[in-house]
Amino acid sequence: MSMDNMQVCVGFGCDRGTPLPTLQHTLSQALAQAGVALSQVVAAASISLKADEPALQALAQALGWKLVFYTPAQLAAVAVPNPSETVRKYTGTPSVSEAAALLVGAGLVPTGQALPMTALLVEKFKYRGADGRNATVSIARCDSFLFS
Repeated sequence: MSMDNMQVCVGFGCDRGTPLPTLQHTLSQALAQAGVALSQVVAAASISLKADEPALQALAQALGWKLVFYTPAQLAAVAVPNPSETVRKYTGTPSVSEAAALLVGAGLVPTGQALPMTALLVEKFKYRGADGRNATVSIARCDSFLFS
């Protein structure tokens, strides 16, 4: 399968009140690092605590994405390469963006479990905006290669 028709899933984490431009920049940088186009994103997710985050909602709306939100317990059950005790302290899970990307990707291919860590093309791309707000984006490959 060529990189051109590969499908990817995106997981987002961000500080409360992160502005839209910071999220957009983080996403575009992470996609560039993965070498994939915005058009290849088929699903996006974050933590349930961010379900009311205006910039996340605005980004999803602008891109025509349905955002999926997972509870801290659902995210905490996913094995990730970069767990963080700081993240766990604030959210109840050691990973938001990585776990969300792996979970939403698995939802496209109903195996009943998260994608393996090896599906991550971009593990945990972190960016701090000029506003001082932090955003993280993780990108997981979520097409059929994983299950063939």
